[in-house]
Formats: sequence, structure tokens, C-alpha cells
Amino acid sequence: MVRFAALGDSLTAGVGDPVGDGLRGWAALLAGGLVADDADNADADDAEGSGEAAGGAVRFRNFAVTGARARDVAAFQLPRALAYRPDVVSVVVGMNDTLRRTFDITEVALALDRTCAALSARGAVLLTACLPDPGAVLGLPGPLARPLARRQRQVDAVVHTLSARYGAVHLHLADAAWVADRTLWSADRLHPGERGHRTIAARFHALLAERGLAHGAAPGREPRQPPPSRADALRWLATAGTGWVLRRCHDLLPDLIRLAGAEVRHRARGTGTLLDLRAEQSLAAALAAVSGPAPVAGPAPASGPPAVFAGPAASERPVPVPVPTAVPLATMGE
Repeated sequence: MVRFAALGDSLTAGVGDPVGDGLRGWAALLAGGLVADDADNADADDAEGSGEAAGGAVRFRNFAVTGARARDVAAFQLPRALAYRPDVVSVVVGMNDTLRRTFDITEVALALDRTCAALSARGAVLLTACLPDPGAVLGLPGPLARPLARRQRQVDAVVHTLSARYGAVHLHLADAAWVADRTLWSADRLHPGERGHRTIAARFHALLAERGLAHGAAPGREPRQPPPSRADALRWLATAGTGWVLRRCHDLLPDLIRLAGAEVRHRARGTGTLLDLRAEQSLAAALAAVSGPAPVAGPAPASGPPAVFAGPAASERPVPVPVPTAVPLATMGE
């Protein structure tokens, strides 16, 4: 039996992919493809992402919580995941960190390192992903989008480094094609829709299958529900979206306006590169904080050989930090 645990925020919790009265999401879709089909194994396309799903050969627990940050994963989700003793575990988090005025890349790096180290030491195969910057996802104007992009590039650089360090199976979700393809997004444009969740699940399955870690059928890519309409987007804005905007106005907006003002001033003076330099310096300090020797991992899971990391292509590296090569999400359908 293979145990699969999913850690993270609303992306992994399944927001954007409702099924019945609950949420499903990419991790639940992926779970059913980790093992070969048998009469006892549940159909992942019909599984819900919350709670625990059990089949004859795979058990799945989703510990992800909407709004979680890296420190929340380390403090609250990690202990529960360790008690679950997973063979495969996903750790996908970081965008919520960039949307807080208290953003600290060193804090993010230490929390992610703690999480990955503990799970790797237990012999679990790690799944990780870098994420697109929220400014591009939300379509914000340049002065507002650039500070968020800078933060997300820092987070992604940390994820790339830790993925290489712990031998994770890594998926690159930060390419522009992913953001631009509206068929992949839900009505809120903050989360993938059903097609997006299925695409993520299918690509992770392909990477795992390449390494002999997925033996079941790949999740289907075509959605079973109709794509979100303009009315769905307006409905979200009038309900859940209003609360989200109000929370961000209280937490992030004042700081983001300050950062946008700095962007405008530096660009007017021709000193915009100083902002990039400061971001690189803070990133270097964060990476230095987690640069100690990697812990010795426990025995390899019974599900297959150790995973192999694939980072972003050289032209897509978020900052000038040495990282390996990755497969962009844009090539999924090819």
C-alpha cells in the first residue's frame, strides 16, 4: 500500500475544483494514478480532496488548508503528516507568503527547509512546485505587480534550491503560458479551475511515471464540469471575493502601495536595478540560512527509486541563482 499526503494552501486543498459538497483538487486526482487499477481502488476522478481517501493499494490524506503560509505548514501540517508516515508527500506553498506585509524570505526558507528535511529524513518522495507571481495572475498594473513578482521569484528560487537538495520531483508552474491560458483558471482567477487541477495532476503523474513511482493510469485532462462563465466570476466577486479583497486591503494593500511608490521613484531616477539587487541580497541571505549539509534520508519508499529533481529552464530562472533544468507546464499537452 502507498500512502500519499498533501501539504500546502488552497491550491492543494482543491479550491477551484468543487465536487459535490466538497473540494477535490489536483492531489486527489493524482492519488488514484499512483498505483495500478484494482477492484478496490477508488476512481480518483470522483474522489474528494478533503479528509482521507482509501483504496486497496493507495491511501490519501489532504492536510492542506486555505490561506496557509510556509510557517503554517511547518508548524501544523508537518506533525500530522509525519504521524501519517507517507511514502509520497507534496509540499506546495508560498504564494500566500508573498501577499502579506510581513513577508520575510528567510522565514519562508527556514520553514520550507524544516518541512522538506523532516519528510525526506523519513524516506518520503517529495513533490514540489514553483508558482507564478500573484501580480501576473491578478493582472495588476506594473508598479503593483513588480514587487509581488520579485517576492515570488525569491520564493521560487528557494523552492528550486530545496528541491535539488532533497531530490524532489519538481513541477514548474511559473511560466507565462500557464498564467495566460484562461481555460486553466477558475472564476476567481486566483486558483486553477477543474482543467487546471487536472493538468497539474497529469503532469505530476508523468514526472512520477518517468521515475517508476506511478504505476496507475494518468488522471484525465478533460473537465467534467462546464468552464466558469462571466456570471460565475461576478458571483465570486460579490461573495467570497469581497471578503478576500477586504482582508488584503487591511493586510497587504498599504504595504503594496508603499512598494509601488518605490518602484515609480526608482524607475523615474533610472535606479530600478537597485530594487532587484536588494531582493537578490535578501535571497542570498535566506539561502545561506539553509545552506548546511542535507540530512541523511531514511530508507527509500517501497513505491520505487528516489525521485530526481528537475528545475526551471535557464531562461526562466527567477534570479541569478544556480539551479537545475525543468519542464515547463506549457509543454504538458505535447
